[in-house]
Amino acid sequence: MTKVPLFFSIVSTVLVLNGDALILCLNKLVLTLETWAIDVLGWGFSDLEKLPPCDAASKRHHLFELWKTYIKRPMILVGPSLGATVAVDFTATYPEAVDKLVLINANAYSEGTGRLKELPKSIAYAGVKLLKSFPLRLLANVLAFCSSPLSENIDWTNIGRLHCQMPWWEDAMVDFMISGGYNVASHIKLIDHKTLVVCSENDQIVSNQLSVKLLCELANAVLREVPDSGHLPHVENPKHIVKLISDFASGKLY
Repeated sequence: MTKVPLFFSIVSTVLVLNGDALILCLNKLVLTLETWAIDVLGWGFSDLEKLPPCDAASKRHHLFELWKTYIKRPMILVGPSLGATVAVDFTATYPEAVDKLVLINANAYSEGTGRLKELPKSIAYAGVKLLKSFPLRLLANVLAFCSSPLSENIDWTNIGRLHCQMPWWEDAMVDFMISGGYNVASHIKLIDHKTLVVCSENDQIVSNQLSVKLLCELANAVLREVPDSGHLPHVENPKHIVKLISDFASGKLY
């Protein structure tokens, strides 16, 4: 788990999931909001010397225990990409812990890890080793950004692979994979929290049509598109994302 220092205010508490990427925009966000950046159990730089289960239920419980121990009041939960799936799963189970949701290029309709959960462990470990390889990560970065030179993509690839070097990372990923992962599509219509759905103009990883579908299925949502951005608008256009979150927190978007 990683977190940024608390900057207290009377406005709102914001918790951003998988905070290693979103940390880039927090220097502005923390000026007005009490802001936490959390690595979900088994991902990022969590300290897992004694490896616990890393399935979806364990990740959910770990996040709830953190909220119950430290935050202790309804929060604005921010989830980008797969983090949006984590946010939906958490909100459906612990609605009292969430005030509002921000879902950025949400990957909320995937059906878990599919047939990967049936793989023998030896094959699963081989797949995870491939997942953290430099060529595959570089390709993912090229797809994720709207328009970045190769040198920047190489830098982001090296940064994005750092957590994969943690000694427990492969074990945590295999445990998550064979557990079946997240499947939250049936939860979406049950959520009535105010939700800001954010999509990017040039996302090549998650279709904007899925963001529109999410807008239609959520009971109380608004949609905003970030121009000149790919799958990671909080990296490419952090000022825009910060303004959207701040305006949403203060009620200006409703």
